[in-house]
Amino acid sequence: MLSNLKKYHIILASKSPRRQELLRGMGVGFEVMTKETPEDYPAHLPLDEVPKYLSLQKSLAFKDEELPIDFLLITSDTVVICEGEILGKPKDREDAARMLQMLSGKTHHVVTGVTVRSAERTESFAVRSNVTFADLEQDEIDYYIEHCRPFDKAGAYGIQEWIGYVGISGLEGSFYNVMGLPTRKLYQCLKSF
Repeated sequence: MLSNLKKYHIILASKSPRRQELLRGMGVGFEVMTKETPEDYPAHLPLDEVPKYLSLQKSLAFKDEELPIDFLLITSDTVVICEGEILGKPKDREDAARMLQMLSGKTHHVVTGVTVRSAERTESFAVRSNVTFADLEQDEIDYYIEHCRPFDKAGAYGIQEWIGYVGISGLEGSFYNVMGLPTRKLYQCLKSF
């Protein structure tokens, strides 16, 4: 599968161990190379379009001359949207608790934007999943923050961690998208390169 990728040197521009695990699980060999990019976006942009926009900005941070001619660059960005607000990575323990209290007992949206770029072509897309949390008790929130330290995760949680096991009562869409990489859609995109 994906034998068409043999001609490419694949670069994943993400420090996320979850994205790396998912891409490896798809059978894709890659190198990790990252650049710091601002996470700013135009104020008028609909929230569902923000991750696609940010993934493209992350891709464009790599100039053509910085990458091998046979490169295939994959960039992505995931956001959690609840009650019309984007919940990014929490600043601290209190911010993480605030986010989890906000998600408790509600359905929110997780949108991951991905950009795949070669010397000849750039493809960007976004995938949305709906996640429902049961009502979380304060001691459950405290336990999760203490034991899993979700400070590197949008919305202050990882679906593949303890809070996902005990707190998520429903999921509509891709589980892997919520983890940070919509693997099925990415697979289809990679097949076309």
